[in-house]
Amino acid sequence: MRRACWPATCLLLGAAGLLAILTATSGPALARWIWRADQWPAAPWTLWTAPLVHFVLPHALGNALALGALAVLGRALGAPPRDALALLLAWPLGTLGLQHWPQVAGYWGLSGTVHAAAGVLAVRALAAPATRWLGLLLSGGLAVKLALERGWAVPVAFDSSWGFNVVSAAHLSGALAGACLALLLDGAARLWMGRRR
Repeated sequence: MRRACWPATCLLLGAAGLLAILTATSGPALARWIWRADQWPAAPWTLWTAPLVHFVLPHALGNALALGALAVLGRALGAPPRDALALLLAWPLGTLGLQHWPQVAGYWGLSGTVHAAAGVLAVRALAAPATRWLGLLLSGGLAVKLALERGWAVPVAFDSSWGFNVVSAAHLSGALAGACLALLLDGAARLWMGRRR
C-alpha cells in the first residue's frame, strides 16, 4: 500500500488532466479554472485547477504520459508516501510561485506539476547510494532543461511546435517546489525517526 502512493498520485493527476479536457463542454468552462495573476486571490481554487486545464488534447496527453513515466520511475525507486505528499503540496505551490513573475498573466497545464514530480524523484534518487547515479542523471537533466529554458529571465515563450505560449517559469517553480518539499519532508522524517529511537 505504501509503495502505491507515488504511482497513484501521479496517475490520478494525469487522469484528472485528461478528464478535464474530455468532459469540458467548452473552452469557457475550462477558462474559469485558469490561474490568473490578478484574480487568483478571489479564486484560490485555481491554484489546484489550473494545472488540470488543457485546451488541446495532445498537450493533456503529453503531460499525462510524462506523469505516467514518472509514476513508474518512482515505483522503481521505492518512493515513500512522503514523496507523494511533496508532489501534492507542490501542485498548488508551484502555481502560487508564478506570482513572482509579473510577465505571467495566466497559467494552465500540468507541465509545472510534471517538473515538480521530477524534482521530487531527483531528491529521492540522490538520497540512496545505490541510485545516486540515477539521481545525478535526473537532477542534471532537469537542471540543463531549466537552464536552457531560462524561466527566471524568459518566463513565457512562444513554442511553435505546440502553437501556444509555454510558461517556462512554471517548470522552474514546479521543479523548485517539488525538490524543496521533498528535502523538507525527508528531513522531517529523519528527525522524527531519530527522536523515536
